[in-house]
Amino acid sequence: MPTDTLLTATRTHLDLDPMHSVIIEPIKKGGSGRTIVRIKPEGYATYIGIYYTMERADNANYLPVSKFLKKARINVPEVLYDNIGRRCALIEDLGDTDLLSLKDEPWEVREPIYRSAFEQLDKLFYSRPPKDLEFQPPFDPELYKWEQDYFFDNLAEIYLRMSAGETTPLRDHPALAEMAQQLGASARHLVHRDFQSQNIIIKDGEAYLIDFQGMRRGRQEYDLASLLYDPYMNHSAEEREKLLDIWEDVTEERPLPDILEKCAIQRLMQALGAYGNLVSNKGDEWFEQYIPVAAKLLGELIEGKPVEAAIKPVLDLVK
Repeated sequence: MPTDTLLTATRTHLDLDPMHSVIIEPIKKGGSGRTIVRIKPEGYATYIGIYYTMERADNANYLPVSKFLKKARINVPEVLYDNIGRRCALIEDLGDTDLLSLKDEPWEVREPIYRSAFEQLDKLFYSRPPKDLEFQPPFDPELYKWEQDYFFDNLAEIYLRMSAGETTPLRDHPALAEMAQQLGASARHLVHRDFQSQNIIIKDGEAYLIDFQGMRRGRQEYDLASLLYDPYMNHSAEEREKLLDIWEDVTEERPLPDILEKCAIQRLMQALGAYGNLVSNKGDEWFEQYIPVAAKLLGELIEGKPVEAAIKPVLDLVK
């Protein structure tokens, strides 16, 4: 059992006797093949325990990527103990306050956290990993095509119950292939891959990144779009402009609108595919509330664009 493995890891790390009280509280067990818990040994600081399976290949990347990011002075939790053989680790407990928990706070409260998060992303852009550190496959045209198919497979066909006959001409639309080819032509820089509000934890007024095991090379605009068009936060157009102003202040440049929009389209297609998968295949109904939000954001982005003909028939079925 994952909790038994993490309990053993805690006792080993702290050299505790078998009768020492240790409380384990579940935090998250999603579709990623990872069990994440909060561990409370009596008389000691709390830890976050992670147990992972090889259900997803990127799970094994957490520890080596974490060490690289820490060395690059990017804000991530400290790994305090790891046992690769047992596929478990104990990491620093940063607390429960993530960016999503500040959703209803005034802009003045959220602004410094966004700035700190963008500073971490900017550091990542200039970081140079060791040559022997292997990341997940880069964002090439094939990966962008996979995201598009993920959208049609899980949202359109499984969640919305469209038939393959209905979706095949949509997924084969040349505008989607052209977008994948254009974005996939450049994959030089590291991207977090899931840069959204639940993966930005706040500690001492600064942003810390978590869930970075899917890191790979790609376009920085993909991460930027992931936060600007985060369905959990559902930023207004005005707030997205404010975020872009912060980004420009941090990086001294502004992304090309066409590339940013296409990255946002890709990201929202991926997110909607994930929501469809989590709701329909994993039974996690919590994500269902964000399907209409993500669909609305995606609908606004594709309006008047060549990809509208491929995506709009699916979005029209979202209620």
